Amino acid sequence: MKNIEDLRNEIQQFKISNAEELEQFRVNFLSKKSEIQAMLANIKNVVAEQRRTFGQQVNELKQMAQQMFEENKQKLENSVVYTQSETDLTRPAAAVETGSLHPISLVMNEVCSIFENIGFTVVDGPEVEDDWHVFSALNFPEEHPARDMQDTFFIDVRPDIVLRTHTSSLQVRAMEKQKPPIRVICPGRVFRNEVITSRSHCIFHQVEGLYIAEKVSFADMKQTLLYFARKMFGEETKIRLRPSYFPFTEPSAEMDIECKICGGKGCSVCKHSGWVEVLGCGMVDPNVLENCNIDSKKYTGYAFGIGIERMTMLKYKTNDIRLFFENDIRFLQQFQSASF
Repeated sequence: MKNIEDLRNEIQQFKISNAEELEQFRVNFLSKKSEIQAMLANIKNVVAEQRRTFGQQVNELKQMAQQMFEENKQKLENSVVYTQSETDLTRPAAAVETGSLHPISLVMNEVCSIFENIGFTVVDGPEVEDDWHVFSALNFPEEHPARDMQDTFFIDVRPDIVLRTHTSSLQVRAMEKQKPPIRVICPGRVFRNEVITSRSHCIFHQVEGLYIAEKVSFADMKQTLLYFARKMFGEETKIRLRPSYFPFTEPSAEMDIECKICGGKGCSVCKHSGWVEVLGCGMVDPNVLENCNIDSKKYTGYAFGIGIERMTMLKYKTNDIRLFFENDIRFLQQFQSASF
């Protein structure tokens, strides 16, 4: 009983002026390891005639400690001074603007998806390339105009290193690493030393394709490209193939589609012809196959290269290629819904 009285005096004399002292009070008198808890656990050991009185006084002691704890806790909470925040927490939250993919990325992804659906695999590679992969392996003679400084960005200290002018360099790498059949598409950024106008830029994007196997024909290529054009621009899309020349294909052709901006009536984008060139294509030259250690007597193949900027202009009816590089938010926001 003397212990109860001593503990009561200790509780009454305990000074609480801050949160740390309040927590110490709780630990000393109300926690599971406190002396009051030990007394409650020891009630069963008290002699029978004193047990009831002892238990009542211990419970009264605990209630006193609990009441003192709650009173001081409330007092400390009321004494806290809150500074006025500059932010009005009751204001409605501002709408978060969602981002979107760039229109070039949207079209690039769509083109890749179309060809992936018919068995093509996407490959990637470096933008800074050597002469072999950009020119020599693709049957470019030493004197070919594409090697001239007016077309290609060369590295000053290494004239055999260039910024790739086409993603055909990835086709060479694929032929060097794989054995036929080979069916790949090569998306990426390319560079040419050209004047920037509404129709051309020194930086642009391509998706090039390559298919090599036994008995691949020009007709196979035509049907593949017709399938692509109709998936990209609609089932009523018309195409035409015009004879052309590329060092790495023979025979070669350029593919046009009916202008989607003017509907074939003629505009500045299609040079008032009603047709817009979208890609070059042809059967892989046997010399290119041999340069990559592929037997040209056993295997044939076709290749094509698609200009993504031109394709994007047609798809979204844009008449100036420079818009894709100016980062004008007003222009880019138009493509938010197309990203999802």
